[in-house]
Amino acid sequence: MKNVGPLTVLFITVFIDLLGFGLIIPILPNLVTKLFMKPEWMAGLVAGVYSVAQFLFSPFWGTLSDRFGRRPIILLSVALTALSYLLFSYAVSVVIFSLLVIYRFLAGMGSANIAAANAYIADITTKENRAKSMALIGAAFGLGFIFGPPAGGFIKEEFGADWVGYVAFMLCLLNLIFAWFWLPESIQEKNKNVPFSFKPITALIEALRLPIIKELYWMNFVFIAAFSMMQITAALLWFDRYGLTDKQIGYVFAFIGISSALIQGFLVGPLNKHFGEKKLLRFGFALMAFGLLCMPFVPKSVFIPLELLSLLLIALANACVTPSLLSLLSQYLNPQEQGKYLGLNQSFGSLARVAGPIVGAALYQILYTLPYIFAFVILLLALAMAFSFNKKWNKKQI
Repeated sequence: MKNVGPLTVLFITVFIDLLGFGLIIPILPNLVTKLFMKPEWMAGLVAGVYSVAQFLFSPFWGTLSDRFGRRPIILLSVALTALSYLLFSYAVSVVIFSLLVIYRFLAGMGSANIAAANAYIADITTKENRAKSMALIGAAFGLGFIFGPPAGGFIKEEFGADWVGYVAFMLCLLNLIFAWFWLPESIQEKNKNVPFSFKPITALIEALRLPIIKELYWMNFVFIAAFSMMQITAALLWFDRYGLTDKQIGYVFAFIGISSALIQGFLVGPLNKHFGEKKLLRFGFALMAFGLLCMPFVPKSVFIPLELLSLLLIALANACVTPSLLSLLSQYLNPQEQGKYLGLNQSFGSLARVAGPIVGAALYQILYTLPYIFAFVILLLALAMAFSFNKKWNKKQI
């Protein structure tokens, strides 16, 4: 293991983290409605708590990583995530709903460490290779979502819901041990002057007043909101309009995860080298807009391959936009403030993950095509922002 590079260790760390998260995803809604006997909207509440915690703690972890280093923050957040899964198992065993909500909040706190992980990558990569390295983290996300949900369903059926939490806890423990021994610190000079505060809303408002950063934040928000509208309504669309079973819907989501992992793992580097981040950003917005617009209009008789082609465009768009945004943001930032502003970017994205599903579900109740048409419109606005941003970026000096 002496020759294992820090990027490989970080990839494995994020993969195990997302694998544990993915174990819970397929069973959580049914647990809320059946085991805890709560209405459907309460399942949405429990899911939303996770994003609220991310909103609150992403800039907090990022700022702390600027002050104390990336390594201790990543280790601490992984330990916190492990603790949350133990609480999940206990909440399921004793059937106490409030403990389930607390578990979800702690899990969101722990997962907010992605800000420190992105800052770690910015520390150890050159500007030319940064988008490629950021894409590796996206690939780890995709792989975690591929293997986690089916494994979680299997464990629940064979051993019980509490064992899903125990397995996730053991994965986090393995993650913690692995990172403890093989993840070195990425910054040599820690920024001790970073103010120690917990004001996510104030900090976000201040960041949104800054040129370049403001544009990148808003483009990221629109992109995530549009994608989240698809995530919350796709299963309904495929069940209601195309007659897919739950198992078939799971396979389609797995296709998205596999496509995203492969594209981010193998294509983003060459594409970025040839086109650059700013062109990939515009290309990604256009692909996402077109892919989402096509989804509800594919005829039933050609669901395969046309719907899968739309999803492939969406996966490619995600691979183009997310690493490019993070790379551009990290290039603009002072190295000693990477964690803070990357954390605020993730925090703002968490708000999009709250707003997107709410808007998407409301529009779907009116007409099943509306979420996709609305996503298309706001992505065209984001594309216009990307063209305007390109002019501003060209005028500045890095």
